[in-house]
Amino acid sequence: MFSGIVEEAATVVRLKKEQENLHITMQCSFTAELKIDQSISHNGVCLTVVRIEEDTYTVTAIQETLLKSNLGLLQVGDKVNLERSTRLDARLDGHMVQGHVDLTATCTEVTEAAGSWYFTFRYEPAGEEHMTVEKGSVAVNGVSLTVVNSREDAFQVAIIPFTYEVTNFHQIKAGSVVNLEFDIIGKYVARILKAQLGK
Repeated sequence: MFSGIVEEAATVVRLKKEQENLHITMQCSFTAELKIDQSISHNGVCLTVVRIEEDTYTVTAIQETLLKSNLGLLQVGDKVNLERSTRLDARLDGHMVQGHVDLTATCTEVTEAAGSWYFTFRYEPAGEEHMTVEKGSVAVNGVSLTVVNSREDAFQVAIIPFTYEVTNFHQIKAGSVVNLEFDIIGKYVARILKAQLGK
């Protein structure tokens, strides 16, 4: 479980394809604190550390993950949002994020707003649970954000300078593909309502 509070936008230093899998090697400031089998969110995707070498570590994304996320689009030098799993004795500053990406969205517009930015994202809903609500929560590339201007297949988020610099939002522009994880509570409510109405 994660909170959507990104610790660092780390750098991809190596990519290695092996059959349908992609091994992603990252360089980050807290590599020395990691251990094998540890779960880390990468752009909102929960992946397991499989190798640690000096100041880098490696995770593996399988084909299913590559099909449903933007990890297959990564290139060496790209920044990836990292978050280690939430501690039970810590405050939950964001919202409940599972690290299970629902689908990808495309950034259609970035607008400056006197020191902050509005990012607009459009996606193709694949079910009733793939929706946003005004002032609700959504995880974009693993970042916990508040929805504004919610529509059936699009929404906006407002990004403050701190988030813009600390995460990989400073690399997102029109045409960029991002990972979305919709609010888990909303997904359960949608599923329950669908089951009840189907009876």
